Amino acid sequence: MKHLLSTHDLALPDALRLLDTAEEMAAVGEREIKKLPALRGRTVVNLFYEDSTRTRISFEAAAKRLSADVINFAAKGSSVSKGESLKDTAQTLEAMSADAVVIRHPASGAPARLAASGWIDAAVLNAGDGTHEHPTQALLDAFTLRRHWAKVAGTGSPGSDLAGMRVLIVGDILHSRVARSNVWLLKTLGAEVTLVGPPTLLPVGVDTWPCTVRYNLDEALADRPDAVMMLRLQAERMNAAFFPSTREYSRRWGFDDARLAALDTLGLGDTVIMHPGPMNRGLEISAAAADSVRSTVLAQVRNGVSVRMAALYLLLAGGTHDDPAAPTVRANPALSPTKEPAV
Repeated sequence: MKHLLSTHDLALPDALRLLDTAEEMAAVGEREIKKLPALRGRTVVNLFYEDSTRTRISFEAAAKRLSADVINFAAKGSSVSKGESLKDTAQTLEAMSADAVVIRHPASGAPARLAASGWIDAAVLNAGDGTHEHPTQALLDAFTLRRHWAKVAGTGSPGSDLAGMRVLIVGDILHSRVARSNVWLLKTLGAEVTLVGPPTLLPVGVDTWPCTVRYNLDEALADRPDAVMMLRLQAERMNAAFFPSTREYSRRWGFDDARLAALDTLGLGDTVIMHPGPMNRGLEISAAAADSVRSTVLAQVRNGVSVRMAALYLLLAGGTHDDPAAPTVRANPALSPTKEPAV
């Protein structure tokens, strides 16, 4: 891979290679000295135009564990606030000899534009662009699910996929880049994906996605899923009324204490509850569900460092970045809004 921009074009062998490499990186995190010299002398820039806690810290930890030099760039307090364009910022990074740029941007398609523009000769990793995709979040979710699925089957996770696993993704699908990336990646790995949410929070054209769409969470739970991924209600991206009230939303599509108890009633002892964070406790998920033994929230955060170590390692030390014939994991045009970022 030359860049990691989307999961849509991530082939099964590449996805498994990333996940298997992440398994090796996870072993590093269990050692007393949690560091490898793999990227010594390389420079990784975290270019964040949106607020972030987990993703930015996770990428920073991943790069440092691989012995890379890390530069953190935040739009707030930088020349971006004075009107500097993405092009000028990218060329500044090029002058500083950046080897990889981890970019989060509010405009869908910005990482793909940066990768294809010729402004910078560095690996580009999409850390979330608008409402388009968030590939490393999907990879860490798949890593977490694969470990759980292997544990249920009593086998090892390296080399395995998610064939036969049933995953519910619940909530604000319309504004969720996490949902989009997960749909494509989980399908590639063999899982059966069902989206659940109010009709107003489902994107136009969702019927063409490789998944099933449901509107009733209780009915979807009765179909005995192996994992339930709750999504954050992204009020900051909403410019209209998508549901009557937050109380109504929580009652119909939130994972509350009653639905947590229903998993036991249905005999779903191995079903896990996921959330990409940050969580709105009491809205899309109850405190009891978030803190239950079924919750993988903290495991997802921990696994995120391993997955991002794997992505950085394969892009910068995997021997393919400088090869012009190396494939690029491109953005999915079917899911990208037409608006382009400022240049």
